[in-house]
Amino acid sequence: MPDLRALRPAFSTHKPRILILYGSLREVSYSRLLAFEAQRLLEHFGCEVRVFDPKGLPLPDEAPASHPKVQELRELSEWSEGQVWVSPERHGAMTGVMKSQIDWIPLAVGSVRPTQGKTLAVMQVSGGSQSFNAVSQLRILGRWMRMITIPNQSSVAKAFQEFDAEGRMKPSSFYDRVVDVCEELVKFTILTRDASPYLTDRYSERKEEAAKLEQRVSLKSI
Repeated sequence: MPDLRALRPAFSTHKPRILILYGSLREVSYSRLLAFEAQRLLEHFGCEVRVFDPKGLPLPDEAPASHPKVQELRELSEWSEGQVWVSPERHGAMTGVMKSQIDWIPLAVGSVRPTQGKTLAVMQVSGGSQSFNAVSQLRILGRWMRMITIPNQSSVAKAFQEFDAEGRMKPSSFYDRVVDVCEELVKFTILTRDASPYLTDRYSERKEEAAKLEQRVSLKSI
């Protein structure tokens, strides 16, 4: 029987903490511009937002986890209560820059799962017609990282036409959808962040932990 009190804990009063990752190192990067647009919207909705700059992040396994950029990324991921992943679509898929960032975030560190129960919004930019390949792949990764991926998403087609000379997104249905996504992410984050430990409490993991505890007790009695 679900514990209704655990599902409705007292709401935290601090600002929702959101981390944004984007997947391009280009000098003119539309995924970066979309990330900054999302940052402005999320801050407008009352969030504390950090945007991770992937420049200088080594390829997975190219450097030890002690590398400063890896440590920065992991600390930001642990700090966050929700995340936004923004990738260009390249050759019908997310970019290697985007995937590398996610690959550097561990699924588990000891008994801690750094992304489990955090909310996630996914967005992509395309150079041509609208596509949903990258956001669909990001959803798969979000599930693998045990995150709560919100229903809404954003795919900006012909992104080079959607930003002005100052790097701001022009008024359009694409912009309206970005607003929708950011607003929905804030709502889901506020709704789930305090109940996350209960929502992600699993029978199989409790059983496994109980078996380990029983084994430790048996070893001590020898």
